[in-house]
Amino acid sequence: MGVVKRKYVLPGDLIVEGNYQIISNAYRIGNKIYSMKVGMAEITNGKVKVIPLRGPYTPRVDDLVLGIIVDYAPLAWTVDINSYFEAFLPAQNVFGKNFNPEVHDLTRKFKIGDLIAAKIVSFERGKDPMLTVSGPGLGKLTRGELVRISPVKVPRLIGKKGSMSKMIEKATGCELIIGQNGLVFVRGPPEGIIKAIKAIKFVEEQAHTSGLTQNIQNFLKGGG
Repeated sequence: MGVVKRKYVLPGDLIVEGNYQIISNAYRIGNKIYSMKVGMAEITNGKVKVIPLRGPYTPRVDDLVLGIIVDYAPLAWTVDINSYFEAFLPAQNVFGKNFNPEVHDLTRKFKIGDLIAAKIVSFERGKDPMLTVSGPGLGKLTRGELVRISPVKVPRLIGKKGSMSKMIEKATGCELIIGQNGLVFVRGPPEGIIKAIKAIKFVEEQAHTSGLTQNIQNFLKGGG
């Protein structure tokens, strides 16, 4: 891997000049590449990207998200997924093709205030995203703690091939269920949950810095 260069940028700031490939959140004018976001510009191996320091969650098909049931109607639940968009979970996706609103009571499955893990199955411009809870690990989440972080920091919390989240799980004895929308569910022993939450917040605060893996290792060894 080549040398990685990083620097803070604002929208419109010049990042670099030259024949670089733009990965994300930047644009080119002539031979110059500028930032589209407030964040950390990263230049490596002939590629340029800007990692935003803040930003809302934009739904994408197949994303794992955590959400809170906020309402329901005869045919679906409404779910807060920490986005500009509310999502809906069709009752047919839960009860199956034989769903009958006159027979099935939605509140026997999910009540207002329940936390769920779900996947986004469709999202089109002008329409709210649709969810499903069919699949391993999906459905109602209980006996744990919910943590909120900036959605743009989620990739750093997960790490390459899950390395960061696995490190935290191993050090704390907890399970982390990480939604792409910035909601994280922590399940495990009480003392482990406290340590894991501190580690998650540490990653969020230091996500833009270099040497994060070593720093979190030291943080976990020190007991948080």
